[in-house]
Amino acid sequence: MNKPLMAKATAVWLVDNTTLSFKQIADFCGLHELEVQGIADGDVAVGVKGFDPIANNQLDQSELDKAEKDPVYKLKLKFNPASVGEEKRRGPRYTPLSKRQDRPAAILWLVKFHPELADSQIGKLVGTTKPTIASIRERTHWNINNITPIDPVALGLCRQSELDAAVQKAAKKKAADGAVMTDDERRKLVSTEQSLGMSSEPKMPSSIAGLENFSLSQSEEDEEKNPADYSNADSFFNLPHDDDDDEDDDDK
Repeated sequence: MNKPLMAKATAVWLVDNTTLSFKQIADFCGLHELEVQGIADGDVAVGVKGFDPIANNQLDQSELDKAEKDPVYKLKLKFNPASVGEEKRRGPRYTPLSKRQDRPAAILWLVKFHPELADSQIGKLVGTTKPTIASIRERTHWNINNITPIDPVALGLCRQSELDAAVQKAAKKKAADGAVMTDDERRKLVSTEQSLGMSSEPKMPSSIAGLENFSLSQSEEDEEKNPADYSNADSFFNLPHDDDDDEDDDDK
């Protein structure tokens, strides 16, 4: 730990109960010197109750006495064996209780729009477990019919930079494994500036390219093979007359 627990409350206590300089308190509590001055003026941390670092085993009285005698002396936080490795704890992201009900919607969104993400990446982004992700992937979740996919960034479960980094990492891993990315996946990796600079003209899929000239070229080939059929279009409408029909008309 680099600063005491309840840093601002500790600063309030030190301002009220010691003769330490603002800089000494700021360095010890991890605050800005002007913020400590604001605490002393009553403009910052109004209503915050002071937190005694000596009574809470975060500072020795002898250390405080040294600092009060020497204005340039920097306070040292008391060593606490229980805090060793606390900042390096690994595991799922902590999700507040108020947002835990939104995690299935975020998982469904990630599974639907970013299938390249591994379960471990989704777990870190929204703070969930692999069994929960698997149940939503396989649509066996107990409430799957009522879950609507929602962007985890919009829900406040992760930052956009974290999501972008996870997607980029998954794309690099997929490319390294030799997998071919779809056009949809490439589009998701394009930045906003690049997408705005792209041409808006729609492109014809390669599978049907060239078919727009098929009917014309086919007609030209037929005309070359049977020129008589295309020499006179009026010949289709000039049908031969029957002489017997003309004689009957005369008798009438």
